[in-house]
Amino acid sequence: MNGSSPFKLSCGPYENLLALRNNCFPVELRTGPKYTSDPKKEPKTKTPASNGALKKKKKKKRHAPPCKPWYLTEGLGQNLSSLMIRWRMNLSYFHFRKPRHQQHYLSLKPFTFQNPHLYFTKFINTSIEFSQNPQPTTTLSKLTTQKVNFYSTPTIISCSKLLSKCTASKSLTPGMEIHAHVIKFGFSQDPKIRNYLVNLYSKCQLFGYARKLLDISTEPDLVSWSALISGYSQNGFCQEAILAYYEMHLLGIKCNEFAFPSVLKACTVTKDLVLGKQVHGIMVVTGFDSDEFVANSLVILYAKCGGFGDARRLFDAIPDRSVVSWNALFSCYVHSDMHGEAVSLFHGMVLSGTRPNEFSLSSMINVCTGLEDSVQGRKNHGYLIKLGYDSDPFSANALVDMYAKVGILEDASSVFDEIAKPDVVSWNAIIAGCVLHDYHHRALDLFRGMNKSGMCPNMFTLSSALKACAGMALRELGRQLHSGLIKMDMGSDSFLGVGLIDMYSKCNSMDDARLVFKLMPERDMIAWNAVISGHSQNEEDEEAASLFLLMHTEGIGFNQTTLSTVLKSIAALQASYICKQIHALSLKSGFELDNYVVNSLIDTYGKCGHVEDATRVFKESPVVDLVLFTSLVTAYAQNGQGEEALRLYLEMQDRGIKPDSFVCSSLLNACASLSAYEQGKQVHVHILKFGFMSDSFAGDSLVNMYAKCGSIDDANCAFSIIPVRGIVSWSAMIGGLAQHGYGKEALQLFKQMLKDGVPPNHITLVSVLCACNHAGLVAEAKHYFNSMKNLFGIEPMQEHYACMIDLLGRAGKLEAAMELVNKMPFQANALVWGALLGAARIHKNIDLGELAAEMLLALEPEKSGTQVLLANIYASVGMWDKVARVRRLMKDGKVKKEPGMSWLEVKDKVYTFIVGDRSHSRSKEIYAKLDELSYLLKKAGYVPTVEIDLHDVERSEKEQLLYHHSEKLAVAFGLITTPPGAPIRVKKNLRICFDCHTVFKFISKIVSREIIVRDNNRFHHFRYGLCSCFPPLFI
Repeated sequence: MNGSSPFKLSCGPYENLLALRNNCFPVELRTGPKYTSDPKKEPKTKTPASNGALKKKKKKKRHAPPCKPWYLTEGLGQNLSSLMIRWRMNLSYFHFRKPRHQQHYLSLKPFTFQNPHLYFTKFINTSIEFSQNPQPTTTLSKLTTQKVNFYSTPTIISCSKLLSKCTASKSLTPGMEIHAHVIKFGFSQDPKIRNYLVNLYSKCQLFGYARKLLDISTEPDLVSWSALISGYSQNGFCQEAILAYYEMHLLGIKCNEFAFPSVLKACTVTKDLVLGKQVHGIMVVTGFDSDEFVANSLVILYAKCGGFGDARRLFDAIPDRSVVSWNALFSCYVHSDMHGEAVSLFHGMVLSGTRPNEFSLSSMINVCTGLEDSVQGRKNHGYLIKLGYDSDPFSANALVDMYAKVGILEDASSVFDEIAKPDVVSWNAIIAGCVLHDYHHRALDLFRGMNKSGMCPNMFTLSSALKACAGMALRELGRQLHSGLIKMDMGSDSFLGVGLIDMYSKCNSMDDARLVFKLMPERDMIAWNAVISGHSQNEEDEEAASLFLLMHTEGIGFNQTTLSTVLKSIAALQASYICKQIHALSLKSGFELDNYVVNSLIDTYGKCGHVEDATRVFKESPVVDLVLFTSLVTAYAQNGQGEEALRLYLEMQDRGIKPDSFVCSSLLNACASLSAYEQGKQVHVHILKFGFMSDSFAGDSLVNMYAKCGSIDDANCAFSIIPVRGIVSWSAMIGGLAQHGYGKEALQLFKQMLKDGVPPNHITLVSVLCACNHAGLVAEAKHYFNSMKNLFGIEPMQEHYACMIDLLGRAGKLEAAMELVNKMPFQANALVWGALLGAARIHKNIDLGELAAEMLLALEPEKSGTQVLLANIYASVGMWDKVARVRRLMKDGKVKKEPGMSWLEVKDKVYTFIVGDRSHSRSKEIYAKLDELSYLLKKAGYVPTVEIDLHDVERSEKEQLLYHHSEKLAVAFGLITTPPGAPIRVKKNLRICFDCHTVFKFISKIVSREIIVRDNNRFHHFRYGLCSCFPPLFI
C-alpha cells in the first residue's frame, strides 16, 4: 500500500482520472504546504510576464517545523483572505466540470495554528464573509449564536456539530475549512469525524476526497462506506454505488439497514433486478429484510422493475406498515399509470387506520387527474383540508392541476387564489388547464398576470401561451411571444420551436412556420411532424407529401404520427398509388400493427375509393377496436355501400363493442345514402339509448339522415332538440328544406340563423341558392349571389355559379345564364356545363345543348349521361338521325349508359330494382300490380310519354318499356308489401323521367298514398295528384 493509493488497486476504471488531479484542487491539498526559510514569505507563483514559467532560483531551503503552514504565520489577516479566494477559484473550476467520482491524492499533511484560539474564531468569520452559498453562510452564522465557545480549543463534539450542519446544508467550502482545522487539532483519526467528512464529501459529489479518507483509514468502517454508497446513489451515480458495494463486500464489511436501501436504490435506477435479488438474498440471510426501511426499498425495487406481484407480496409481509410503506407502493402504482390499483391501495390504507400524509394525498390527487375522476378528487381535497395539509405547496399544485385537467376551472382558480406564493408550477397548471379546455382568452389573461407578479415564465409556460395564441389565431400576439423568446435567448429551443411552428400553422402563416423550421439548429422528428401537420391542416397537401419524402430521404426517421398525418393529406389528394407506397413502408418499418396507422390506412383507402383494400387492412389488423370499425363503416358509407356499413355495425355489436357518437354518425350517413328510413330510426334509438343526443355530430347526422330519407318533419324535430346548433346543423336543415322543395321555409330559416349570430359558410350559401332554385325564386337568388362577398365575405365558387346558372336556365333565361358563364373568374367546370345542358334539354335549345355537351365530353369523356341527354334533346325535336349518330358514337366509344336503379326499404331490408328486372322473388306479383295500375291509370286519363324513349321500336313496345322503369317496379313492390296508407320512399340513382313523374302523380291520387322519390337532384313528394317540385322542371 506504501507509495500508492489503495483505491487505485480496488477501482481500476478510475485510474485515468489521476492526471486530472492537478487541475481541480488547491496546491495545498494536492502536495501539502510548501515551506520556505522565512515563514512570513509566500511561495513563488506564476506571473503573466513569465508566460506560465516559474522563475528558477537556486536558493538554499530550510525546513520549517512540520506543523507550521505558511498561511498561519504572521500577516494572517491578509494571507488567509487571499488563500480562501484562491481556494474558491480552484474549487469553482472543479464544479463547472463534470463530476469526477474517484480521484487520487497524496496524503493530507497535518498542520497547526500558532494561536489556535484566535485563529479558529477568525476562521469562522472569514468563512462567513467569503462563502458564496447563502445557505451555508446562514448556517454557520447561526452557529456563532449557539452556546459554543470559539475562543476555547475546539473539541471533537464541536467539530462534529459543525460538520453535521455543513453536511445537512451541503456547505462544501466551510466544511473543507473545518476539515483543515480537524487535521490541525489532530482529530482526523477519530472515526466519528471521519464519517462526517466522508458523508459531507459524498453528498457534495467530491467522491475523490471521500475515497481518500476511506483509503487512509486503518480499519474498514461500515458507516463511512454507507455514506459513500449513499452519496453515489443520491447523486445519480448508481453504477459507481454498485461498484463501491462490491468493493465493500470484498473487504468483508457487512451491510446494515442503512447501507442496503442505498444499494437497492442504485439497483432500482439501473433496472438491475438480478443484482437486486442477490442483495435481497443477503438481506434475508442477515435478517435485515424485516426492517421497514429496507422492506420499503425492496418493494420499490420490484415494482419499478415490473414485478408488481412480488412487490405486493413483500408489502403484505411487512408486519407494521407505516404511512411510508404505503406511500412506497402507492407511488409505484401512480408512476406506472396503474390508477385502479392505486385507488384500491389508498382505500386499504384508510381502512387499516393509517393516516395519510400530504404525499399520499398529493399522489392520490394525481391518480384522480389520470382517471379524470373529479368526485374522488373532491374527496381527497376534503381530506387535505381535514388533515391540515391544504397549505402544502405540492398538494395545492396537485389540486390546481387536477381541477384544471378535469375541466372544473372555477375550483382550480379558487385553489390557485388561496396559494400564498404561487410558484411557476402553480401558474403552469392553471394556464395549461385553460388551454386544454379551450379557454384561451383566460389563459392569456393569466399569463399576463404571471408576468405582472414578477414570476419568470419557463418553457412550459410559454408553450401554453403559444397554444392559446394558436387556438385564437392571434398571429400578432404570437409574434410578440416569439420576439420575447429571442430576447430571452430561448428562440433556438427545440421544444418551443415546435410550439412556434404549431402556432404559425394554426394562424394560416405557413411561411413563418417554415422559416422557424428552417432556422432551428437541430430539426428532430417532432419538428418535422409539426411542419408536415401544419401543411396538412392548411390543405397544402402536396407540400406535406413532399416534406415527408424529403424527411425520409434525409434519414430522419418517422413514427405513427408522421404516417397518420401524411396519409390524411394523401386522402385529400386521393392519390391511391402513394397510399399504397406508404402502406408498404409501414409494413417494412413494423407500423402495420399500430392502430393509429391502420386506422389512417383504412380512412385513406376509403376516401380514395379503394374499399376492398380498406377491408383487407381491417381484416388483417390483429386488434380490431371501435375506431377501426368506425373508419370502415365511414368508408362504406362514403362509397355508397350502405348495406355493408349496416352489416358491419351488426358485427360490431356481436363482438360486444359499445358504439360511440362517431360510429352512430357514420351509420346515419349510410342510412341516408340508402334512404333507409326504418334502419335510420333504429340507429336513432341507439343514440337515445347511449345518450348521444347532446353530441353535435350525432345531432347533425340525424337531421341529414331524416332529410335525405324523405321525412323533413322528423328532420325538423331532430334539429329543434340540438342543444347548441353550429353551422353544420343549420346548413343540414336549410339544405334539407331546399331539397324537399320548401324554398321559402329554407330562406326563413337562413334569416333566423343570421339573427342568432351564426355566420354562414360556402356550403350554407349553396343550400340557400338551391332553395331559391327549387322554389323558382330568381330575384332572391340574385340578391344572395351578388351580396355574398359584401355581406358574408365569401367569394362565389364553382358550386354557387352552377346553382345560379341552373336557376336561370330552368327559368328560361338562357342568355343571362351564358352571360354569367362568360363572367366567371375561372374556367367553368362540369357542374356549370351540366346545368346548361339540363336547361337546354328543358327548353329544347339545340345550339346550347351541343355547346354544353362538347365541353362536358372534353371534361368528363367517360360519363355516358352527357350523350344520353344530348340524344334526348335531339329526340325531343324529332332529329332522329342525330339521335342515331349519338348512339353510334356511344357504341364505337364503348360508352355504356348507366342503368337506372332504384332502392326501396321494407322491414329493415333494402331491395334493389333495375329497369326490366325479373330476378326478384316476387316478380310475378310486382308485374301483376303494374298491369292493375295500368288499367287504373288509363281510366284516370294517363297517356304514356313515349317521346322520351329512344328505342327504335313500335309505340306499344315503347309503352311497355316505360312501364318497366326501375322506380315503377319499386313503387309497385311497395304497394304490395307495405300497410295501406303508409308512405312509400324510393331512391333513384338518376333523375326521375318525365313519364314516371306523371305516373306517380296519378298513382298517389288513385291509391291515396304519399310517394316520396329521391333522385340525384332533389326530392319529389307526390300527394293527391300533385308534386312538390318546381313546375318548370318538366316543361
